[in-house]
Amino acid sequence: MNWPIKRRNGNGSSSNGHIIEMAGITKVYDTGKIKVEALRGIDLRVGKGEFVAVVGPSGSGKSTLLNLVGCLDTPSDGEYRLGGEAVAGLDRDQLADVRNRRVGFVFQNFNLLPQLTALENVEMPLMFGGVGRRERRRRALGQLEQVGLADRVEHRPTELSGGQMQRVAIARALAMEPDIILADEPTGNLDTGSGSDVMSLLGALSEQGRTLVVVTHDQHLARRAHRVVEIRDGVIVNDAPAGR
Repeated sequence: MNWPIKRRNGNGSSSNGHIIEMAGITKVYDTGKIKVEALRGIDLRVGKGEFVAVVGPSGSGKSTLLNLVGCLDTPSDGEYRLGGEAVAGLDRDQLADVRNRRVGFVFQNFNLLPQLTALENVEMPLMFGGVGRRERRRRALGQLEQVGLADRVEHRPTELSGGQMQRVAIARALAMEPDIILADEPTGNLDTGSGSDVMSLLGALSEQGRTLVVVTHDQHLARRAHRVVEIRDGVIVNDAPAGR
């Protein structure tokens, strides 16, 4: 499927061109009995407009890294700058604002609210962002049109296929025009055809110049990226251009 491309301009990167800058990042989970070191000294930079695939076996630290990038969690040690701003200096409300305005999330299980229509699901971050009702509807309709669901705006998640639900989730992630799109196994629960459609959509977003960081086991999706970062046992073991 060919997706409509809308070019975009914007700021949000640091003066050296990196929107994501991590240095010496560690993450330790303390259960009280044992400590689990999920990430061990991660150094990662992602430039504005880059498409980075993060790969590795289960339990390697991929999703932990994505949660830290998206400010869903905080590192135990190390420095993280998002768009040149030190994340460690942000309070709870500022972190919530970052998650709503600067980062768009796409999850393997879609995370749509079942009682809401596709349109209402896409409107949610706009509502939390204080966007007025009329503008909220206009922008949500535009995003659903961009992902090929203009004819499904009043459908609830139970009335949509898995691929359509993931496209609603992508439209929701795009609603606030964030600096970064983060996706955790976005094709993991989809059949081959639906997964291919979602891969094409993510590729189109990359061509628009959006910054994408995608955790995936899907080698076809990883090959669409500019770079592939491989993690094992909480350490980056390889960071190289994707083989296309």
